[in-house]
Amino acid sequence: MKAFLIELKASVLLTAVFVVLLCGAYPLAVWVGAQTLFPSKANGSLIVERDGTVRGSALLAQNFSSEKYFQPRPSAAGTGYDATSSSGTNLGPTSQKLADSIKAAVAAYRTANGLASDTSVPADAVTSSGSGLDPHISIANAELQAPRVAKARGLPLETVRTLIARHTEDRDLGVLGEPGVNVLLLNLALDHFSPAR
Repeated sequence: MKAFLIELKASVLLTAVFVVLLCGAYPLAVWVGAQTLFPSKANGSLIVERDGTVRGSALLAQNFSSEKYFQPRPSAAGTGYDATSSSGTNLGPTSQKLADSIKAAVAAYRTANGLASDTSVPADAVTSSGSGLDPHISIANAELQAPRVAKARGLPLETVRTLIARHTEDRDLGVLGEPGVNVLLLNLALDHFSPAR
């Protein structure tokens, strides 16, 4: 009985030590380190305007429906761009439903951007990402949307292309993925340059 009580005491004491270390000290150290070294990223990469208004996160797509804005990738997250319901369509390459939705999306994209019926449309313009919340579009997608946005805002096309170049992010670590344009940052830059009415 005495040996059992000694082992029980040791177990309870060890559990208490691990609770303090792993449920208190370690999370606190990680939080302090993140707030010190990467405060913007640790707090969700929020885009805050000068008046203190949060416009969104540079990490999450949001819907822009006006022709004066660049459009993000389609979203299958919840009812669309729902950060609490991140998901893709889960439709496979042999799915007829996927083929039909892409065909309809290609036609709608060409119409919205005033493109010829044989213009190649980038895949990211008509398919959702795995999360449904990818904040980036390809450079080709942005370039095809640029004339529509320039016309709607009454801006020279070269000005819009310059803004695209400024908001193009390179590959991660220089080798992973493809360069992409952050839609929210680009649209906010357009609003500062030429406010949407």
